[in-house]
Amino acid sequence: MEREIVVVGAGPSGSATAIALKQAGHDVLLIDRQEFPRDKACGDGIPAGAIEILFSLGMEEKIRGADFYPVYRLLLSSPRGYVLEADLKKGKTGADSCVVPRTEFDALIQQHAVEAGVEFCKARAKEPIIEDGRVTGVRVRQNGSDQEIRSKVVVGADGVTSVIARALSPDTHEDKHRAVALRTYISDIEELPHEVEFYLYQGILPGYAWIFPLGEGRANLGLGMRLDKFRDANESLEQMVEVFLDIPDVNKRIKHGGKLNNTAVWQLNFGSKPIQRAYDGALLVGDAAGLINPLTGGGIHNGLQSALQAANVIHDALVKDDTSLTQLQVYDHRIEESMKKSMRKSYLIQRSLLYFPSWVDILIRWGGSNSDLAKTFIDKL
Repeated sequence: MEREIVVVGAGPSGSATAIALKQAGHDVLLIDRQEFPRDKACGDGIPAGAIEILFSLGMEEKIRGADFYPVYRLLLSSPRGYVLEADLKKGKTGADSCVVPRTEFDALIQQHAVEAGVEFCKARAKEPIIEDGRVTGVRVRQNGSDQEIRSKVVVGADGVTSVIARALSPDTHEDKHRAVALRTYISDIEELPHEVEFYLYQGILPGYAWIFPLGEGRANLGLGMRLDKFRDANESLEQMVEVFLDIPDVNKRIKHGGKLNNTAVWQLNFGSKPIQRAYDGALLVGDAAGLINPLTGGGIHNGLQSALQAANVIHDALVKDDTSLTQLQVYDHRIEESMKKSMRKSYLIQRSLLYFPSWVDILIRWGGSNSDLAKTFIDKL
């Protein structure tokens, strides 16, 4: 089988890349090992900037008609219990941040890709085809048999465990540039309506626990922390969640025992680790490209930004009939220009919280919404 472009992974970044390339007139095959809708472990917080990128891809009507839970405010709680509340930023066209289960969110984008004319295929990518140092396609497992799909460009959008990234760049993220997180859903909790909550406290710093409301007494609840710090701890993530639920200000809001369900654990690769994202005949986007904010753990907005940048670079390369590294490495430069400063700043704040945890109390008590800590959460959710 031969295609112009193969996008491996149909999550938000992969589907958005496919949509943008199809809208530019290209032949795109989008593959994923799962059918949609499917679950994806996440905090389910979607920043306004991500929503506006989807608007630009023609999804405004779909999104406004969907049952996303809008959030307008943010709460930060410090180890000593100091609290800061602030308004979240709206998008440039007035879009709000929201909370929506990734089962629904991802399926909406993947469906839009198919409706835009992208061909979707359920298949498990095994490895990129590499000939003379150049990616010329991908080997997949489909319907019980192995197949080769040849293409001019392969886009690796297959997440933190990307087989495309692993084959092209064996260098792994050190634990200090990774995180581990647990997500669960809780019923019967007294919500703070339309407000996302972040709890920074001893034991998980520079990570945090969260409560993201879904309405009607339901919320996405969980915690995340740096992987090296987790390995040093003597507790499981499940035990840490129980400690969080015992915090008085949280515990008093739980009704009828607070039923937990659909618990999942996952790992993340921070954007604080410099990696190569462009190769001869291939690009990496989203979590496969290691674009998670090292302070907030958010990656959807950065992933969608990378999707648009990748699509623009691939389109220009195909117009020139040159998909070599020389041409595609423009993508690496654009990612650096648009995200490096923010990633570096977030990583410095994260390290400060690790080595000087008392700063959290000071920043939340006295810094207000103008502190770098608060502004990063407000901007990046």
